[in-house]
Amino acid sequence: MTVLPDDGLSLAAEFPAATHAQWQRLVAGVLSRSGKDVPDTEAEDVLSTVLEDGLRVRPLYTADGHAAGSADGAADAPADGAADPSTPDAGLPGFAPFVRAGRAEGNTVDGWDVRQRHTVADPEAVLTDLENGVTSLWLAVGPDGIPAGELDRVLKDVYLDLAPVVLDAGAETPTAAAELLDVYARRGVAPEAALGNLGADPLGTEARTGAAYDGDGFPATVALTRLCAESYPGLRALTVDALPYHEAGGSAAQELGASLATGVSYLRALTAGGLTVEQALGQLEFRYAATADQFLTIAKLRAARRLWARVAEACGAPAAGAQRQHAVTSPVMMTGRDPWVNMLRTTLATLAAGVGGAESVTVHPFDHALGLPDAFARRIARNTSTILIEESHLARVIDPAGGSWYVETLTDELAHAAWEFFQGIERDGGQAAVLRSGRIGRDLAATWAERSRALAERREPVTGVSEFPHLGEKPVVRAPAPAGPSGGLPRVRRDEAFEALRARSDAHLAATGARPKVFLAALGPAAAHTARLTFAANLFQAGGIEPVTEGSFEDSGAAEACLCSSDALYEERAAATAAELRAAGAGHVSLAGRPGAYAGVDSFVFAGCDAVAVLSATLDRIGVS
Repeated sequence: MTVLPDDGLSLAAEFPAATHAQWQRLVAGVLSRSGKDVPDTEAEDVLSTVLEDGLRVRPLYTADGHAAGSADGAADAPADGAADPSTPDAGLPGFAPFVRAGRAEGNTVDGWDVRQRHTVADPEAVLTDLENGVTSLWLAVGPDGIPAGELDRVLKDVYLDLAPVVLDAGAETPTAAAELLDVYARRGVAPEAALGNLGADPLGTEARTGAAYDGDGFPATVALTRLCAESYPGLRALTVDALPYHEAGGSAAQELGASLATGVSYLRALTAGGLTVEQALGQLEFRYAATADQFLTIAKLRAARRLWARVAEACGAPAAGAQRQHAVTSPVMMTGRDPWVNMLRTTLATLAAGVGGAESVTVHPFDHALGLPDAFARRIARNTSTILIEESHLARVIDPAGGSWYVETLTDELAHAAWEFFQGIERDGGQAAVLRSGRIGRDLAATWAERSRALAERREPVTGVSEFPHLGEKPVVRAPAPAGPSGGLPRVRRDEAFEALRARSDAHLAATGARPKVFLAALGPAAAHTARLTFAANLFQAGGIEPVTEGSFEDSGAAEACLCSSDALYEERAAATAAELRAAGAGHVSLAGRPGAYAGVDSFVFAGCDAVAVLSATLDRIGVS
């Protein structure tokens, strides 16, 4: 938002004031000339982009039109009748509703906490990270990670009074926490100097595994929390991990709503166990996914703080409602093919997490989807935050997106969508109930099914996978990583459908020495066929099918052909060319363009078609198992 100096000089003094209605009328005129006749008042809808959760990105935001609307939704509120999360403004950093920052200073002092995840017992890798920019450790402990008994060795050269340690131990949290506290005691770390989070998250573990490890009221978790609150002021006991819902295909609002329901469940258990509301609020840290959709991630983190502040207000402790946030670059967005592009994705996600105000950020290495990261991948991951903090100075401004009419509107709309989902969970008995009934799993699956359609139709492109794939790339191989907990909600990835197609192609290549092929028959001059030839080549390569554009069909080694040209030339030559290709041995002839009546053409490929279905059917016909 630009603020002009109050010097009496208006840059638009010679021009009449423009109105929103005038702008709408001009937009409608442009649309009319492009063949879309719409009323002036509907012009913005035509240019809007619909997101998940019913959110809509509009082409224009103004000071008059961006303000939060008041919603009706107080009737089914949680904890003491919490009302709808509407607020008059974003407030100030460090003050309720904490939209702009959980702390008055934000991350301006030292930047955000650079937190690196370790899943295997590798003391050398831990020390290398800490010596080169990492400021805290996130350790996966248990059968699918570091054995609890190995914590002392993994942390042998770590200054435990300087480097916070965060545990992720699932059902083994009591054992892992006891071991870590014992390590502190043996190293002479005073209880008040211990830093980090013991990572208790019974509901998050149940979401991951499908099994509960703490009974009703979470007695073991409550005991651990009381210990931290009374004896370890620098240690939090609980993590509200929203990643299981994100990784199961959930939307931003579903991720936020599930985290709110989980946090409220823990507040009820902790206060019933004897902690004050303020103590209970101080023991929670929230973990969210950061994606390459930078504005949605920024809005999500801002909305999360606003929503949690509303819960704290309803519980009678508004001043203690600052949500502590740990942002993790999304595993869902990571790809196994062309993994180098993941560096760009994680950079955008980290930028969004920093701008959104997360106190801690974990950057997954670019080879995360392939197995255990190598030293180079770990270095790039930690340097991503270092560059953004030290060279881009991203942390020097508190809430830099604040005041943007788009970001403020998106924050508000996302907060309302998340609150609605949260209230639905509360009406159905709370987070534990919806996990065990399967309701939340069904909600997430429905969202992922819709998103999968967008991915299959390439309305949501995945660079290097569904768009601009590189069939000749040398595979990046890594040692297998621990499988991680399973048995609960599924884990999805954006590239999974196309990855299955590429795996079929790879198997065919290994068995026959050649990839499945399709012959692209270009009709007419380059000006007529280049656009659709390029489109078809890109499409078929996304399924691991090699396009052949030179020579004749007989010499191509292909079993199928695709016609590529302009609509005018199709009318003149499509039928005859299809007949010639069939005579030459083509078992199937497709056409790059919208469906039409062309003799001899079996199918059509076009922008918006179901690429996964088209490519799978092509591989089936070619005989690729």
